[in-house]
Amino acid sequence: MTLPELLALTIPSPSQGVWHLGPLPLRGYAFSIIAGILVAIWIGERRWIARGGRPGEVSDLAVWAIPFGLVGGRLYHVITDWQLYFGEDKNPVTALYLWRGGLGIWGAIAMGALGVVIGAKLRHIKLLPLLDAMAPGVLIAQALGRWGNWFNQELFGRPTDLPWGLEIDAAHRPAGYLENATFHPTFLYESLWCVAAFGFIVWADRRFQLGHGRVVALYVMAYTLGRGWIETLRIDDVQLSNVLGLRLNVWTSIVLFTLAAAYFVWATSRRPGRETVVHTQEPVDDVDIEAGDTEAADD
Repeated sequence: MTLPELLALTIPSPSQGVWHLGPLPLRGYAFSIIAGILVAIWIGERRWIARGGRPGEVSDLAVWAIPFGLVGGRLYHVITDWQLYFGEDKNPVTALYLWRGGLGIWGAIAMGALGVVIGAKLRHIKLLPLLDAMAPGVLIAQALGRWGNWFNQELFGRPTDLPWGLEIDAAHRPAGYLENATFHPTFLYESLWCVAAFGFIVWADRRFQLGHGRVVALYVMAYTLGRGWIETLRIDDVQLSNVLGLRLNVWTSIVLFTLAAAYFVWATSRRPGRETVVHTQEPVDDVDIEAGDTEAADD
């Protein structure tokens, strides 16, 4: 293949994002989210066991985190993009149509973390080592979940002549752009960034034995650093898209990066090393039952 031919290459969008198995719709967006969740649970489980946790605990906590995260992600999206669902000629019921896409990552993480907090408290698990174990896997979930935007042909960047420009069908292309225009594949940028951040955080955790929430802080810093610049490429119309010249999600990234960096520095100076005990009390089924057997014998 010649150089001009290589330069002419682009990234095609899928011809369809939904397939039907009889009356059952199979959506690429949903598969991307589900695949991300399953891989994140698997990674979190392995890391949690390595930290001293018990097998199955991360899977049990996912029962809390997943529904909380989905609700939080959808709420954040509807709040920041309310004009898509409310107003003249809009149907508010479509705000419930999760399968059409639209999950705000900040809401999903915040509410998902709340679900983990509730589940961890009920199972007598220390929160910070648990979150440190789970955080890197969330990056892989985000990396896979972003491919749902590719299936839906949404949340792409501004036009570009780069070889990896993304083709967008006319039905999904914003008004005013040329028919042959290609766009920055921001879904791909974020996916690759998340994978790279995952590798960096896992390395740093092993190299420096991070604990007391520092892995979570590093996760927030790494993700927001990438999300901040990727967000500046996007052209999707969101409410509060220009606050002092920056999109809302850029400001969110700046604030969260700053808070995470401050916590990382504080935790490194005040609480170096990592936790050796990851439960607040011994799990019930691990308690020595000899005392109970003795009492039974005495009866």
